[in-house]
Amino acid sequence: MDKRSDYLYNLPENLIAQEPLTRRDSSRLLVLNRGSELLKHDRFFNIASYLRKGDVLVINDTRVIPARLIGKRSTGGKVEIFLLRELEELTWECLVKPAKRLKRGQVVLFPGGVSAEIIEIAEEGRRIVHFNTGGKFHDWLEKNGQTPLPPYIKRQPVVDDMERYQTIYADHNGAVAAPTAGLHFADSIFDELKQKGIIIARITLHVGIGTFRPVSVEDLRNHVMDKEVFEVNTTEAGKINEAKQSGGRIIAVGTTVVRTLETVTNDEGKIIPQQGEANLFIRPPYRYKAVDALITNFHLPGSTLLMLVSALAGRDRILEAYDEAVREKYRFFSYGDAMLIL
Repeated sequence: MDKRSDYLYNLPENLIAQEPLTRRDSSRLLVLNRGSELLKHDRFFNIASYLRKGDVLVINDTRVIPARLIGKRSTGGKVEIFLLRELEELTWECLVKPAKRLKRGQVVLFPGGVSAEIIEIAEEGRRIVHFNTGGKFHDWLEKNGQTPLPPYIKRQPVVDDMERYQTIYADHNGAVAAPTAGLHFADSIFDELKQKGIIIARITLHVGIGTFRPVSVEDLRNHVMDKEVFEVNTTEAGKINEAKQSGGRIIAVGTTVVRTLETVTNDEGKIIPQQGEANLFIRPPYRYKAVDALITNFHLPGSTLLMLVSALAGRDRILEAYDEAVREKYRFFSYGDAMLIL
């Protein structure tokens, strides 16, 4: 199972969700229990019924920044700059369009008297860009940036996306894509989970553009994952370790939590608090060290995220579940429905 083609499936384009549902928690939920051959169809607002007292639900509290900026060159030509990661104050690694016209020294003009200079051409056609804002960059960005919707959403972002392409518990700025499994949670669900004695732990992983980057090689041994910045602090690591020692399960909300926890877990299964960069490529026959169950969305054919969930539940079982989801017309990808793997 080291070939990209082993992780393909047929997905009708009309099943790719283009809009969020009116209610976050009304999305459908496909439940895959690894101890049973049956799949169960449910709604996300019933998620607490599958968890038990002493389990720890681990969420990613990263916050999506409005990373898409529209400006113009001094000649008037339109320019798009997509922020990837902050290298130092006011200096960012970015994707740019049109790349051929944005060479070193080129200046891009934005609303509010802000300009940006291309100071370096980086790997894979990326640019290092320095902004001149005359004030607080992030305040300006919140007013002038656009929500970085993924490329399979074939529309321009609107004001509502600023809220809906964000979890209700988002706290730390830095992601350029949402940890989408968390988009289904509402306050009422957290109230129910806490009443049931389920522990909530927070980690932070700033989701990068690599989450959308297609695997370009057939031989997966040649694929290199992008690095993503994470933090797991001592308090939250302690919650997870204590729950694990008491017989509770670690329930990851999304593949971003999986990548983080599996990166910081030692061979004895203990979470080690730390900051760093995660680029762990999880695919069969990877053996999970930390995560016992996973809440996730449905992922693109041939993607590293589909490989990650296949390592947890088995490739054949996952592809069977995806075929069932297609037959039942589930909504796919970021604004789509959810899956629970137990």
